[in-house]
Amino acid sequence: MRTSRLIAAILGAAVLTPNMVFALDAAPRPQPLMPATKYGSVREALRTGMRDYNAGDKLGAAQALEYAAGQGHTLALWKLGRMYADGDGVQHDDLKAFEYFSKLADQNADESPDSPNAPVISSAFVALGTYFLDGIKGTYVAANPARAVEMFNYAASYFSDSNAQYNLARLYLEGTGVDKDVRLAARWLNLAAEKGHHASQAVLGHLLITGQGVPRQRARGLMWLTLARESIDPTKDQWIVKLYDDAFENAGDGDRKLALALLEQYMQSRH
Repeated sequence: MRTSRLIAAILGAAVLTPNMVFALDAAPRPQPLMPATKYGSVREALRTGMRDYNAGDKLGAAQALEYAAGQGHTLALWKLGRMYADGDGVQHDDLKAFEYFSKLADQNADESPDSPNAPVISSAFVALGTYFLDGIKGTYVAANPARAVEMFNYAASYFSDSNAQYNLARLYLEGTGVDKDVRLAARWLNLAAEKGHHASQAVLGHLLITGQGVPRQRARGLMWLTLARESIDPTKDQWIVKLYDDAFENAGDGDRKLALALLEQYMQSRH
């Protein structure tokens, strides 16, 4: 019971995937804040928007970005989506954020994973997956865990996005939108952990130490938890600190020494 409660706490505390076609519920184009200013080019609008944003004029930035987004500019669509999702200089509006991310994903799903735009495109799929998990209250975006799995799986598989891999692993751990499969979750966690994703390192380490659904490997689990613990802000990720402290306290001398050796091998392999 204690392990189950701890896993639930972990999943609650941590932040929440080219040939497939994603018709994202025919999302309507977001309405602009006001009639768009005419710019000489999309590049000029984007440059103005980012300059205004960095100068603290976020409303002006949003208006300039609206122009670039209306022309389908990838970065403008993503930036506006994030601004509305976070209430960053504009009124918080999850539906508008969803619609910007939808347009971005629909127009760029086939973008090469090596493209400079790939990180923001995969980020849009992750954001959409998060919205589909719970839906957006009072809108046409209903909770659809199976659709969330599609979004996370596409970003995780095609773009190798570590946040998507972590979120997909969470769903397999919980059995949300998919059949529960801890071994498959551990594989996704391992892929993200290898990229330095701290939450994935911590959850993977915990699974290996407890042997919950996977073969128990205490030393390797402690290695992953040590990596996670050393790379975080302990004031913001107390759940990782707790997992590490519990694992270290309960580990024997042999497991601690082996974990240190594994950690040294891991670090050497990265240089």
